[in-house]
Amino acid sequence: MGTVVHHRSWSLDLPAEFGHADLTPELHALVTDASVETGIVSVQLVGSTGAITTIEYEPGALADLRRALDGIAPADGVYEHNARWGDGNGFSHVRSALLKTSLTIPVVGGRLALGTWQQVVVLNLDNRRRTRDIVGVVLGSPS
Repeated sequence: MGTVVHHRSWSLDLPAEFGHADLTPELHALVTDASVETGIVSVQLVGSTGAITTIEYEPGALADLRRALDGIAPADGVYEHNARWGDGNGFSHVRSALLKTSLTIPVVGGRLALGTWQQVVVLNLDNRRRTRDIVGVVLGSPS
C-alpha cells in the first residue's frame, strides 16, 4: 500500500496576549481528508510568539493557563529582548519557548488519539493582534 502524506495550511486572526482558537475540528478534517488509518499528524504554528498546546478548551482551563503564564513570564517583567529590540514582547517569546510551537499527535483507527476533554489549541502570545499561520501534515498508512 504506500504511505500517505497530506497537508493543509490555515491562517487565523487572533487577539493580543492570549488570543486562542480550537484547532481540533480542522485537524480531524485533515485526517479524514487524508484517509489515514494509522500514522501521525504534525501541526506547527509559524512564528516565535505563539504556541500550540493541548488543553480542555473551556473558559476555566484557559483562564488557569493564562494565570500560570502570567506568573512564569509576566508581561510587565524585565526582558533583555525588550532592551535590545524595544518591542515589548519579550514575555511572548519566553512563553512560546516554554509551550512550543508544534505538536505531533498519533492517528489510530483513522482518528486523532486525543482524550475526551483534550483539544488542540493555538495561542497568540504576542503583545499585538496577529494573523497566525498554521501548517498541518498527516503521514501514515491509508485506510
